[in-house]
Amino acid sequence: MNEEKAIKNIKASVRNTLIEIGENPEREGLLKTPERVAKAMIDLTRGYNEDASAVLNSARFKEDYNQMVIVKDIPFYSLCEHHILPFYGKAHVAYIPNGYITGLSKVARVVDIFSHRLQVQERMTTQIKECIMNALQPLGVMVVLEAKHMCMQMRGVAKSDCVTTTSDFCGAFNQAKTREEFLSLIRNSNK
Repeated sequence: MNEEKAIKNIKASVRNTLIEIGENPEREGLLKTPERVAKAMIDLTRGYNEDASAVLNSARFKEDYNQMVIVKDIPFYSLCEHHILPFYGKAHVAYIPNGYITGLSKVARVVDIFSHRLQVQERMTTQIKECIMNALQPLGVMVVLEAKHMCMQMRGVAKSDCVTTTSDFCGAFNQAKTREEFLSLIRNSNK
């Protein structure tokens, strides 16, 4: 991506949007808004330029450990692709190693990469699971995302206390007992 060209084009679009909604882009408070929005959009969508699998593989270690590894309460912020409004919350990720582990911070980085794209929560949940599964080849992966969506809070039904929960799992997590252990462990953290 040519960042300079992208910023120039986004600035022009934001300026036009301000005019279309009846604002004056020459007003003092709005003079730098198109550039600020352009830079924010580049930052908020930086996940398109990052390889989540490479991040996991950069800290992949051989280890004879085959019990559940959970990284929970990972905060994330994303943009809904339908309205380009934020949704935010926490991710809980578990995997059961099959000869290899990864650095714990790398799991959080994977969440960060996929959240920094235009998203729907359902797809993001699956992308995180598939990335970990493909990179580490573990015995199983489970991902749970809990999020509040500004598109639901600020407009439309305007329900401010709704939380959307999505999950995806594979491998050993297909067993109800394993899934319940994970869910019990993340539930206990929220008390």
